[in-house]
Amino acid sequence: MKIGVIGAGAVGAACIMSVIGRGAAHEIVVIDRDEGRATGLVTDMQYGMQLGLPARLVAGGYDDLAGAELILVTAGINEKAGGAMDRNDPAGRLRLLGTNADIIREVVSRTVAVVPGALILVVANPPEPLAELARRVAGHDRVLSAGTFLDTLRFRFHIAARLDVHPSVVQAQVIGEHGNSRVLLWSSAQVANTPLTELIPADEAASFRAQVEEQVRNANITIIEGIGASQYGVGMACARVAEAMMRDEHAVFPLGHHLPEYGVTLSMPVVIGRAGVLRVLRPPLSESEHAALGRSAETLRTAIAGL
Repeated sequence: MKIGVIGAGAVGAACIMSVIGRGAAHEIVVIDRDEGRATGLVTDMQYGMQLGLPARLVAGGYDDLAGAELILVTAGINEKAGGAMDRNDPAGRLRLLGTNADIIREVVSRTVAVVPGALILVVANPPEPLAELARRVAGHDRVLSAGTFLDTLRFRFHIAARLDVHPSVVQAQVIGEHGNSRVLLWSSAQVANTPLTELIPADEAASFRAQVEEQVRNANITIIEGIGASQYGVGMACARVAEAMMRDEHAVFPLGHHLPEYGVTLSMPVVIGRAGVLRVLRPPLSESEHAALGRSAETLRTAIAGL
């Protein structure tokens, strides 16, 4: 499978390294406004690629995307550069929308001129409203965002850490927005099919939830404070999506996809194959979770309307 990665910054580089590591593409085209940056990244990585599965890595332009099936859009400012590092700011990543929207308009319009049928995966923040904008610019629905996949991995990790089990046995989802209106689905969370309610003492449940939710919410800021960019986790998540497409796995990930009933792009579990999104799954929601998802949708509709 041929993949395009637009944006050779920290997140773009992490996506490329992870795609290479998984052997999820036979060719990767790297595009950046700074051509020297793309060339430098490719030049560095190509020397080590001979140690892995065969693949071709190219620093190129939009014309080089011809034949690509998947485009990862990582170009844009992050929370640190965009002034979204306040843990108490309800807007969170949405503060980046105005600046990154201009980038999305240019990137998507130039991409669809070359590969109108490619699946576009928006990784830049805030992913859901940017994916909704990208969908409108592209004129088709083959647009996703990395969405709450990473939130879901963080949710499972912190549940597992507190219960002293491996994250792979935790079944739990985060839906809605990769941002402050995200919805953590506690009502259906399980460990090896055992409901969390049976594993957490009733008098500890509220504290357990509050601590996990705080860790999930503030993970990005903690990472950026430490290393300057939240890159490796999302890079690995995006590479896993690419791998599932390449292998036509029909795997399920919580990704941003346009949901007509909400009138906006929201993250929801979707089945992914070589053709892209095969169907959307809708997990059972408690009354409070359903209301929270509605509020998340309203937050995102308001954000996109502001553009």
